[in-house]
Amino acid sequence: MEPLTEHRPVNGPVVYGFLRLVRVSRARQDALVASLAEYCRSHELQLSGVFTDRDAAAGPASAAFTGLLDVLALPDVYGVVAPAMSHLGPRAIATERGRRIEAAGSRLLLVRQPRPTHPSVPGSSPVRRHPGTTRVLDAES
Repeated sequence: MEPLTEHRPVNGPVVYGFLRLVRVSRARQDALVASLAEYCRSHELQLSGVFTDRDAAAGPASAAFTGLLDVLALPDVYGVVAPAMSHLGPRAIATERGRRIEAAGSRLLLVRQPRPTHPSVPGSSPVRRHPGTTRVLDAES
């Protein structure tokens, strides 16, 4: 008799991490990489690598982001996971990078969503999110 699928190792969708680490301690970097790995493990994603942007002055086409776009062109890559939108850079650069990730046919998964600028009121309009991003934390997280 054949074992059930749940008893076989199955690779989840392939994702790559992206971090923007300017003047960050090694301990903080290790913690961020560990949080991406844990997120991917708990959501059955295969974290295949992490690209790190360390240049504060880098524009939308930094070496790390260009490398990320290159791997997004590989077959069977599902998307990019980042701790928050701020890891894609300052707002204008982050918006452009998010657009380029989507144009590559990939999903942008954010571990932490932006905080609303005002308290939620029942019946008010929902918080606007960057197009194409996916909320990755459920209410229990």
